[in-house]
Amino acid sequence: MSVDRVVIVGASVAGTRVATGLREAGYAGSITFVDPDPDAPYDRPPLSKQILSGDWTPDRASLGDFARWDADRHVAAAVALDPERRLLRLDSGAELPYDKLVLACGAAPRTLPGMPRPGVHVLRTLADSHRLRADLDRIADGRLVIVGGGFIGAEVASTARARGIDVTLVETLPAPLSGLLGEEVAAELAQLHTDNGVRLRCGVAVAGLLGEREVTGVALTDGSVLPADAVVVGVGVRPATDWLAGSGIPLDGDGGVLCDEHCAVDADRTVYAIGDVARCRDPLRDRHLRVEHWTDAVEQADVAVHNILEPVPRAHRPEFFVWSDQYGGKVTLLGRPDPGCEVTVVRAEGPRRRFAVAYHHGSRLSAALTVNWPKALMAARRSLGAADGGEDVVAAWKIL
Repeated sequence: MSVDRVVIVGASVAGTRVATGLREAGYAGSITFVDPDPDAPYDRPPLSKQILSGDWTPDRASLGDFARWDADRHVAAAVALDPERRLLRLDSGAELPYDKLVLACGAAPRTLPGMPRPGVHVLRTLADSHRLRADLDRIADGRLVIVGGGFIGAEVASTARARGIDVTLVETLPAPLSGLLGEEVAAELAQLHTDNGVRLRCGVAVAGLLGEREVTGVALTDGSVLPADAVVVGVGVRPATDWLAGSGIPLDGDGGVLCDEHCAVDADRTVYAIGDVARCRDPLRDRHLRVEHWTDAVEQADVAVHNILEPVPRAHRPEFFVWSDQYGGKVTLLGRPDPGCEVTVVRAEGPRRRFAVAYHHGSRLSAALTVNWPKALMAARRSLGAADGGEDVVAAWKIL
């Protein structure tokens, strides 16, 4: 089938990477973007760091303009899909026919009861970052409560502490990220927060938000109350796929789009899903995985471009990698920690907290966490990339 019309729902890093790849491969047909965000396209990682701190102007996070891809753009939301007719319907009333459709529509932040409310923020868009920054300016040396200790919550805590704001971070788990990293390693990582003056309230949930006109505090399930001049809620996201209900597109229980290892949703390979919305089959693990990280979105986009243009499909191989800038340093996680692994922590000498964690079976590395230690990350990459299991990374770290 000839491909003359490609429609991309979502103009963040995954969607724009598809457009770039198509044009670089010589595709001369039409490309149409659909995204309700008037500020798109921009990269999201700086929103909780450089944009929020004011170190960058928004143009530095831009992913380009639509003229770069010779693309049409609809500042509108997709509201319905008819895969049989290959027709996408928008809330503007427009109907877009397509030969290939790429679902890169991302995810929406989960919220707490009582939201929206003045002074309570989520952080997903450039507009969210601007609103939060204005509130941090307003409260100056006031009190910020962050609900959720994942990477977004940690980065906002870091940015706020750099401005001298009093920060309390609330996490239902025994330590931030303990569900992913395990309690021992998460406790090590939590020291980054306490070293930088963040108070941690772990093992407790939010009972409610306080304040009539604007937020004044956060009530916890242990009966305590945290006074707050502003609140940031970072309790995860949900794929933005409600509009696909009834379309026949297969969704998992959380709304993720089920696709095969080629990122294709249907047998005819007319619809692809990439980025936060995609739950791709991993043939090595024989299950579907949804990975909410920048690197995976980019890799899925490259796979989708190949499979849109070429008759022999290429499979996506999830490579779990995430980085986070916190307190002037960098945290990296390479690979997905296995609960059955041995865990070894290696600490480096020096005035700054610097360590690496190996999740391993014997000398074979399964995943690695590094904190402010680039050489340890490089050694872990070599070990994970080697077909024979590579060097004993724990031994290598000890002599770095």
